[in-house]
Amino acid sequence: MALKTILFAAAFGICVILALWQPVFGILGYVAHYSIGPERQWWHAPLSGLGIRYSMFLAALTAFGIVIRFRKLGIRRPYFLGQERLILLFLGIVWLTVALSETTISNPSDAASVHMRVVDHPATKLAKVVFFAMMLTHVITNLRDYNRLVWVLIAGSLVLGLQAYSAGRAAFNMGRLESVGGADFMESNMLAAYLAAMLPIIGIQFMWTSWFGRALCLASGIFATNAIVLTRSRGSLIGLGVGAVTTVLLAPSKYRGKLIVGLLVVAAGAYYLMDPQFLRRASTINNENRDASVSGRIETWQASLAMLKDHPLGVGAGNFSQFIGRYDPRFAFRDAHSTYVRCIGELGLEGALLMLLLILHAFRVLFGLMRRAKELPQPMRDSVTYASLALTVSLATLLACGLTITLLYVEILWWLLAMPVCLTRVVDNFKIGAATEPKPSSPDDAVKPLPPRRSSRKKSRQRSASLG
Repeated sequence: MALKTILFAAAFGICVILALWQPVFGILGYVAHYSIGPERQWWHAPLSGLGIRYSMFLAALTAFGIVIRFRKLGIRRPYFLGQERLILLFLGIVWLTVALSETTISNPSDAASVHMRVVDHPATKLAKVVFFAMMLTHVITNLRDYNRLVWVLIAGSLVLGLQAYSAGRAAFNMGRLESVGGADFMESNMLAAYLAAMLPIIGIQFMWTSWFGRALCLASGIFATNAIVLTRSRGSLIGLGVGAVTTVLLAPSKYRGKLIVGLLVVAAGAYYLMDPQFLRRASTINNENRDASVSGRIETWQASLAMLKDHPLGVGAGNFSQFIGRYDPRFAFRDAHSTYVRCIGELGLEGALLMLLLILHAFRVLFGLMRRAKELPQPMRDSVTYASLALTVSLATLLACGLTITLLYVEILWWLLAMPVCLTRVVDNFKIGAATEPKPSSPDDAVKPLPPRRSSRKKSRQRSASLG
């Protein structure tokens, strides 16, 4: 049995055991599994006969751990904040469209791409994603656990980058990297969008961590950038551009100069990694050099407008590809290649409006957290500021990638939309803890150190001497 197999089995077993006592380890194990995708790695072959669905197993044990440790987790009312309620309402709209629309027909090309693997209906998958997101927001409620989550995301990005670096020719389709990492990354654009969203988190974490942490961030950033180049994804370039502008606009003034220098260094390094094939694809973003792929997407979006006129309430979750061919036969069973086009096409105007509210509310919460951070003492102030900035830039990057990449039912989108709730609870719990700490009875008590404690033997000697 390979060493990687043994390490994975040991890590999974540890997460399973600890999830019942400390549900945060179930959360971290789930996130790590999402990045690695062990079922699709060569070293998983000895374990494939067990038939374990690791993500479902970890989620179930984490949920059970939350139930039995509910009081210890310190979960306070209201149990669901505004962003969580919007996410649950969005899930309700998704299932409503399923109930009111035609039965979803499986896309034959999808079945071939996943080697005939059974794929969940988008509504079923989103229900699982939202269930995990609700556990995430109720378990990651202090700064220590939030930092643990960030480090798992950074380590997962490094693993994906290393997988991309060592991938053989079989992992490439028409010169583009495919089938690396978990199930959500089977398509190159989704892998690129995920790693593009992780780069702001990696870069901002690099600024204030220890030297060991900086080494990990540096390695993760380099390999993640190289993986993005190997995917040849143009949508990720749009996302990274929006992320860079967002960083400059929102960065605290005392750190803006350092961040700009860091962005220039990253841009130079990324350009060094780009090969002629990537540069040629990147040049087709503009109208003058538009290729067939870009033109096809625009024509698909035009056909979706006609579909929306006939179905203003949507054609139902998962039904975009089977409906679009009725309006342009050339694009039968073709994806929307846009998160927002697919959202409005499948979920209608009400779904698109709710998605807009979700996005705006997430940024509203994050901007509010940056303002609230100014009232916190150090080092909590910097920690919350950095975390809020990183999450804001990461979300902006992913949403920009969604302009040309379909991410509507991809887990990372809903994690980033839910994580502002985690940070809100981090700040709220910190303030509650600070308010309940005993205060000094006088200013002198707060300044003067306590006298050193004497040993019991020395005290007995002094007592006997005074008696003599």
